[in-house]
Formats: sequence, C-alpha cells, structure tokens
Amino acid sequence: MAGNGALSGAVIAVAGAGGPAGRAALLRLAEAGATVIGSDNDPERLAEAVDAASYATGGATVTGDTVDLLDLRATRDWATRIEKDFGRVDGLVHLVGGWRGSETFTRTSLDDWDFLEMLLVRTVQHTSLAFHEALQRSDRGRYVLISAAGASKPTAGNAAYAAGKAAAEAWTLAMADYFRKAGGPEGPTSAATILVVKALVHDAMRADRPNAKFAGFTDVKDLAEAITGIWEKPAAEVNGNRLWLTEKP
Repeated sequence: MAGNGALSGAVIAVAGAGGPAGRAALLRLAEAGATVIGSDNDPERLAEAVDAASYATGGATVTGDTVDLLDLRATRDWATRIEKDFGRVDGLVHLVGGWRGSETFTRTSLDDWDFLEMLLVRTVQHTSLAFHEALQRSDRGRYVLISAAGASKPTAGNAAYAAGKAAAEAWTLAMADYFRKAGGPEGPTSAATILVVKALVHDAMRADRPNAKFAGFTDVKDLAEAITGIWEKPAAEVNGNRLWLTEKP
C-alpha cells in the first residue's frame, strides 16, 4: 500500500504507540510508506501494536522501543538511536495521554495535577527537546501534538487536565517558533503543529457502549488519517497552528 506520497521513505517516531490511537497511527503511517518506530511504557501492549501494524501492512518496517519518556536522557538516547539506525528522523507523533477529573472545581485534587503534569507536559518537553534537532535536519520534519478542546475552554471539573493540555500546547508552539526562526527568510522547512480533538473513540468503546452517541468525538482512525495528512501540507502552513478535528468551543 506504500505509494510515492509525502510519507514514502519517511522515518516517524510515535510516542504512546500502545494505546488505541497509537495502534491506528502506526498502521496508517506504515500504510503511507513510512518506517515507523513506536514507544510505550508497556512492552506487551507495544509489541501487540507493532505486530498488528506490521502484519496488516504486509511486513512494513514497524518496530518498537520501550522508552521511559519521563527520563530525558533515555528519550534523547531513543532519538539518537533512531537517527543512527535509520539515517534520519522525519517526525515525532505525541500520543501520550491520560485523564483525571473531579466532580467540581472545589474538589480538584492537586495529586491529579502531579500525575497529569508528568504525562501531558513532561513527556512533551522531553520528546521535543530530544527530537527537535533531528527534525530540523529533515526536509520534512514534523512534531505533532494531539491536544484537547478543553485546553481552550476548561470546565470546572477538568482544571488539571485542561491546564496540562494548555501547557503542552504552549510548549509545542514555542518549538514551532524555533522552526520558524531556523527557516529564516525562506520560511520553516520543519513544523510543530497541534491536532485538537474533543475526545477520542475507538471500536472497543462503541462495543462496550452500543447506545452511546459519542457526539463530537474523533475516531482514532480519522485521527490517524489527519496525522498522516500533516506531511502532505507545506511546513509553513502547519507550523505553529492548531488544526481542529472538532468544533471550536
């Protein structure tokens, strides 16, 4: 299925590859012709995702590394290893997620913030710092953050989650400014961009809740398609932009 499109021959890293969104992204990126290297902190879940994508695409190069993205040195080592093994890095897709909320604002637990800050913010800091130079060296480098509409319009019970997502967005936009400046008068050759969803849904969720409408949710397959489409657009068009896959709040 690999053609001569924008991702043909590209080398893409996927952080958080073991979850439903990660599995969909591995498959779609491989179908588009990319070499895909996934990471997850659960080796068993990662192996299943890698095997499924590799099998479904007829043996495309899909590999997995168990990486602790909360460890900056380990994350840098991962980026260095990918570039050494495959000669380049053309993308980092950040799918590390997590959610905790409360019934009301007054019941917000700062323990939830401590947990979400690690998952939603620290992993973005580490992957961006580890990969930005390799992505700038690429002729089609892309850093893709998946964010949530709640970052722009937080609700009372979602303070910790929304604040974490907003911080991750700000960090990613700072990286976009790095790419803009590095591109000089000609404009950026690499890009950092944000895909915004309300929430994600996948087949197992629908099976568990057959009567649920999941209004405004983005299917993980559609998210994977949108991720792939980032490489089909010029860097200047996507760099520093939020691309909405749901209605703006």
